This record gives sequence, structure tokens and C-alpha cells, in this order.
Amino acid sequence: MSASRARRRVGLGLVGGWLVAPLLASALMATGGADESADLRAVVYAADVDSLIHPVSAEFIGQSIERADADRARLVVLTLRTPGGLVDSTRTINTSIIEAGTPVVVFVGPSGARAASAGFLITIAADVAAMAPGTHIGAAHPVSGTGAAMDETQAEKAASDVAAYARSLAAQRQRNVDLAEKAVTESLSFTEAEALAAEPPLIDLIASNVEDLVEQLDGREITRWDGSTVTLDLEDVRIENVTMNWRQRLLSAVAHPQVAVLLFSLGTLGLTVELWNPGTLVPGIVGGLCLLLAFFAFQILPVNYVGLLLILFGLVLLVVELMTPTYGLLATGGIVSMVLGALLLVDSPAPELQLGWPFIVSSMGALGLIVALLARLGVRAQQRRPVTGSAGMIDAAGLALSAIPVGGAGRVSTHGEIWSATADEPVAEGEPVQVVAVEGMTLRVRRGAPHPGGSNA
Repeated sequence: MSASRARRRVGLGLVGGWLVAPLLASALMATGGADESADLRAVVYAADVDSLIHPVSAEFIGQSIERADADRARLVVLTLRTPGGLVDSTRTINTSIIEAGTPVVVFVGPSGARAASAGFLITIAADVAAMAPGTHIGAAHPVSGTGAAMDETQAEKAASDVAAYARSLAAQRQRNVDLAEKAVTESLSFTEAEALAAEPPLIDLIASNVEDLVEQLDGREITRWDGSTVTLDLEDVRIENVTMNWRQRLLSAVAHPQVAVLLFSLGTLGLTVELWNPGTLVPGIVGGLCLLLAFFAFQILPVNYVGLLLILFGLVLLVVELMTPTYGLLATGGIVSMVLGALLLVDSPAPELQLGWPFIVSSMGALGLIVALLARLGVRAQQRRPVTGSAGMIDAAGLALSAIPVGGAGRVSTHGEIWSATADEPVAEGEPVQVVAVEGMTLRVRRGAPHPGGSNA
């Protein structure tokens, strides 16, 4: 009985071991996963925004914040340097910052950078506003679509709207409401020292770089938009850079009116050259790519379609000038139309998005020179004597292979071919002739100069 009991105990022990082993393995895997999760949480995401504020940058910032929330990151640092941008995109970015589960820091840097206009509004909306030495913020006064001063009524409406938005952000973040308003109404700008020394301050601290910023924020208590407080635990965190994807980088590069206009103009001319000379391929491919990129940019930019139609009409006039040269009349009208279209193209109060006169004059002048050159080549091609077909036979030299009586027919040799020929005057055999007309398969000739070595015979 004792041996039997021993065998049963051994069997139960083996079964128990097989049952416990998977449980232990699962526990170890769970522990490892928890460690990995802890490592992932102990991270600060750093996103660099060095561009105009437009829908692409708004999308990038929103995605960076969503990623930080999903990965339970400790902090999001937006390194901002921008001359300004669109108010709608600014509001979109600020909404993402306000609704973020992860604390968001806006850091104006590196030294020498600025966050003007829309960048100022984004800075004061952050949970923490920081600046590097030698930077400045402010100058958020709205301007007209051409960069000039608006009339009094429009200026008051635009300034009042943006000023109210700035006051609401500053008040909720407990920043200096008076200075935030004056940055809009009086276009005031502030250095990092002025912004920090104000009572209450516009920013929270000055840092030399992102690493210094994270070190200063470690253990600091901050107030979120809803009034709740959070103590930042940033000890031994790793800083992970977040970059734009290829689509955002591409759109951000072309999302500028100057680039968009050049792409649109070159694309149209490229397709025109391809249609004019089918089979060249390269102008058509390059033109198609340029047009697609231009349309992408126009989807992002606040485009005035009247201006776009004027540019398109000007390009059509230039194309017509290429195909039916009018000695510059249509080209002049096309350039004037394109200049007017460039002035009206961007429907935005941001001067950074406007097409300046230097760009307009240089780009339209360059297009005009290109069209003038192509038109000149077209005129020369039309004036050049034909060398093929029936027209190419006119005035060609030949040699009479037989006598050609008046009203009769004979044979001549020209262009290396033997033709039937008639003449209005008698032509002797071996006499040089010159082609006067081509009548079906018969040439009409006359006596000509001595045949030059028989090169056309």
C-alpha cells in the first residue's frame, strides 16, 4: 500500500507541476509586459514645429498629442518657431492642447527663434509656456489679406475677435491678460525676460533646450485647463522625438503660396508642351506631378478662387500665344492676368502667406521670358521653308531626263526620284530644271540654273 501511495503522490506532483508551470510563465510574461509598459510611460514626446501654422501643422500637433495620450507619456513638448499662420488652424491646435490628457509644454526655441502672431496664441494656451534665451513672442495683430492696414471697421472687428480669444486663453491659464490683449490690439512683442518678469507672467520659465526644460519641470506642480493640478514626474525619462510622416512633410513643404503658384504655372506649361509635341513624355510627366502637388497645396491654403481663375486665364493666354503667335499681344494680357491673380490668390490676413511684389514680378517676368522665347521659336519654325512633303518639293532643283515639249510630258530627276513632269516652255534633255508646282503625281517645272552637282537629282 505504501508503494502505491508513493506512486500516486509522484503522479499528483507531476500533474501539479504541469499545471503550475503555465501559470508561472503567464505571470512572468505579465510582469515583463508591465515593465515594458512602465518604460513606455516614462517618456517625453518632443515635436518640432518649424513652419507656418496651417492645417498640416495642426494635424501633426494633434496626432502627436493623441499618440502621447495613447502611450500614456509623461509630457509633450512642442518646440515652436513660426512667423504666424491661420487663425482657424491656431484654434484647432489650441483645442488639441486643451483637451489633451497629457500635459503639453510649448517651448519657443532654440535661441534666436520667435513665435509671432498665431504662435503667440498657441504659447499662452499651453499647460506650460517656456522660452529659450534670445527669443520673443507677440505681434498678434490681424492684418488685411494683402498685408496692408485694413479699414477702420474691419480692423476693429478682426482685432476685437482675436483679442477676446487671447484674453480668454490668458485668463484660464492665469497669465497676464492685459499684455495678451495688447499683443493683439497694439502688436506688442515680448522677449523671454519681459514675458517672465511681467506680473502675472506670460510664460512659466526660461530654458536653454528641451533637456534643460525637462529637468526644470521635474517635480513641478502645474495646473491643467480644467483647474486640476498635476505634479510632473520626469526623473530618468527618455525624450523621444516625434516627426512628421512623409505626406505631412511633403504638404508642409508645398503649403506655401509661392511654391504652389510656381508648381501650378510650371505644371500647366509642362502639359502644354507635351500636348504641343506629343511623345516627349518628360514635360507631361513633370507637368502632371507639379499640378498634383499644386492642387494639394491649394486644398491646404486659404485660396481665393477668383485669383486662381485669373492665373489660369493668364496661362491659357500664354498657351494660345505659343500656338498662334500674335507678336506679344496675348502674352502681355496673360502676364497682366497672372499678376492680378497672384495679388488676389491668398484669402488670409496673415502677411506670411501673401505673395510679395518681388516674387510676383520675378516669377511672372520669368514666365513671360519663357513664353517669348517659345513664341519666337514658333514663329521661326513657321517661317522656315518646308523640307518634306509636296511643299518641300517647291523650288527644288532637278535634271531633265528627257525632252519636255510645251503641253507635253517628260521625265525629270529630283530629290533622288524620277517624276513625270510638264512645262510651260520647252525643256531639252539634260537641261537643269526647277520645280514650280506639284500636281498630283506630276511636277510642273521650268528651266532653271545649272544643276549643282546633281545633289537633288
